[in-house]
Amino acid sequence: MPDFPIVDSHVHFYDPTRLSYPWLSGVPGIDGRHMPADYRAASAGIDVEHMVFVEVDAAPECRFDEVSGIEALRRDDEPRIAGIVPSALIEGGAAARDEVARLCDMGPIRGIRRQLQNTCQPGWCLEPGFVDGVRMLADFDLSFDLCIRADQMSDATELVRRVPEVRFVMDHIAKPPIASGRIDDWARGLTELAKLPNVVCKMAGVSTEADHAGWTESDLHPYMQHAFDVFGADRLMFGSDWPVVTLTDTFAGWVGLLDRFLEQASPDERRAFWRDTAIRTYRLG
Repeated sequence: MPDFPIVDSHVHFYDPTRLSYPWLSGVPGIDGRHMPADYRAASAGIDVEHMVFVEVDAAPECRFDEVSGIEALRRDDEPRIAGIVPSALIEGGAAARDEVARLCDMGPIRGIRRQLQNTCQPGWCLEPGFVDGVRMLADFDLSFDLCIRADQMSDATELVRRVPEVRFVMDHIAKPPIASGRIDDWARGLTELAKLPNVVCKMAGVSTEADHAGWTESDLHPYMQHAFDVFGADRLMFGSDWPVVTLTDTFAGWVGLLDRFLEQASPDERRAFWRDTAIRTYRLG
């Protein structure tokens, strides 16, 4: 395990009795209340110094209540929440400015995520309103988290290319099709994305893209290695994706797998991956 404090760049807390999360009913393995006390139990023995809460795809009308709830947790229960990445209706373009400003007044907002993985229209994130909304984030010094499927990589890359003034974070190494064993198209797409200097990548949510019933560490390795090769440790960061990770692994299991993966990395690379990239990207220091 890492012998220094780490930063978890991708954590979810939620309580379906308080807010509506329509998608959870289809994922019974993680349905129900998941709060800081549960995270502390799951991560026991691992020194997590800071964490970044990432929105949980609550019903759109709940997006401000989600942030106020997380800010209350940060204030009263879990001070290690050093950054919040909420959802915003960024496709509104300039009209989203008031929404983003309101969110920034509610807590330590460090980025915005508007999920693309469940949108079925190719090109949605390249429509003028969406591009203008993302570009506006530079005025608030906010990054934009990209949550996409592997087949949406081309659109996401073009969005990053069109908005060079904004920092982008590719979640879950762009959800490669590990369960099917396919890698070539995803690898080419990630290589092209990594050529753009304003994007970093999260090593999170990898095992959940594999066969849940029978994945092995060797199934994940080619995808993880390619992400490391094209981004390098200075643009790659650790994320637990807790509690989603529990569909396929434990918190400690995922951390241990990554620690073994990085056995040949230099001390500077390990430190960048486990903490420095996240601190820099999300302005946690």
